[in-house]
Amino acid sequence: MKTSYDVQVYKIEERNYPAAKGRKARTSYRVRWAVAGRKFGDTFRTKALAESFRAKLITAQREGLAFDTATGLPEPMARALHTRSWYDHAVAYVDLKWSRASAKHRRDIADALVAVTLALRTTERAAPAEVDLRAALRGWSYNRGRRAAADQPPADLADAVRWLGSNTVDLGALLDPAVIRKALDALALRIDGKAAAASTVQRKKAIFSGALRYGVETGHLVAHPFDKVRWEAPKLTNEVDRRAVVNQEQGHRLLLAVRRTTPELEAFFGTLYDAGLRPEESLMLADADYERPKRQGDWGWLHLSGAISEAGSAWTDAGESTEERGLKHRAATAVRSVPAPPRLCARLDRHIERWPPAPNGRLFVTRRGPGGTYVTASNRPLTRNAISTAWRKARETGLTPAELASPLARRPYDLRHACLSYQLSRGISPALVARWAGNSIKVLLSIYATWIYGEAEAAMRRIEEGYEQFPTDPDTPK
Repeated sequence: MKTSYDVQVYKIEERNYPAAKGRKARTSYRVRWAVAGRKFGDTFRTKALAESFRAKLITAQREGLAFDTATGLPEPMARALHTRSWYDHAVAYVDLKWSRASAKHRRDIADALVAVTLALRTTERAAPAEVDLRAALRGWSYNRGRRAAADQPPADLADAVRWLGSNTVDLGALLDPAVIRKALDALALRIDGKAAAASTVQRKKAIFSGALRYGVETGHLVAHPFDKVRWEAPKLTNEVDRRAVVNQEQGHRLLLAVRRTTPELEAFFGTLYDAGLRPEESLMLADADYERPKRQGDWGWLHLSGAISEAGSAWTDAGESTEERGLKHRAATAVRSVPAPPRLCARLDRHIERWPPAPNGRLFVTRRGPGGTYVTASNRPLTRNAISTAWRKARETGLTPAELASPLARRPYDLRHACLSYQLSRGISPALVARWAGNSIKVLLSIYATWIYGEAEAAMRRIEEGYEQFPTDPDTPK
């Protein structure tokens, strides 16, 4: 906000309008003033209202208050004119981000803003139940797709939406350290009141920070409120948990277990373990993306052009539960080529022979139903639930009781960690591993640094091998 103390307030100007057809004669009163040479005016129906407003301007001038050069109003009045509630601001931020955000990120934005909004209520008086407030925020206020499809919220959400619109703090209140700290503390808790995971807190804090930065951009905040407090999120470690990474024998056992329990997913998990694909990248894999080796026993290639993420039908533009998107942190048309070792090629060949690609060419699609394996595959990608169920069965079948109780390969994503860790332990260039994995070198090193050049024992052997030998001093005890 640009301000000035160069203010002039003029006399009230009376304006008389003669009677027009169907209307009586009338008089209006216009208050005129100038700020930094720019003239402003406001018209009132009665002289009393005009004199009251003019008196406010003169009082502000006499008290030495700065005037906003854009609106011409004293600074307190100008700020009040631009006041916006946190609820209205959060809705505006959702609308700003919606068109360019993936379905999953839209859901993440809503989850973060819900937690903050519930912490920034000004009262509990006549408040609907918290479960209803959450439903209203997540199912309407912070979902632009649903608001665009209907003029009014559903009847079951209308009361909660109306209450929220009038009972959150003004955005400027977030400059109070106590208020901003209250909002940040809310991000650190789950719905059940327990501490949230460090990665969840970091993600929600980043979204909240973006919403506040937008407030600075729009002029509703004079500064970013995070500058006012010293609040630290839980420490986030990016390094892979070694206990979760399988060795070659364990990985072999797990893939054999998949072959026994859910055979149509052996090749899917194989792409994670042998090529380091992300699960969502493997779901996008089509027959045309698989470059077969020229000779049996040679390496092939997987040419990745995107990913399929599952976020829920409420967050996609098409109303589907899944969404196709480009490769992570890449341009929409980017393609990443990943080498496929011979054993993965053998798994893919067996898979394609037994379960031909879907009509759209995809390799890993829904094939099971109440009657077992479908003969004809649909175009629907594997669901997150189907993948989790298959992996749970594989762990229960392929691991020992002690391994099953440990973090070992608890998530399918841990197979990707095993692949990249193994490549680095074999001395493969981090730049090359990062390129195949679709990571930056910085991210790769922050996650897998302890795997480079192998295990500690191998590193110590290499150090010892480099020691030079010198003649022994006969006077020195051996």
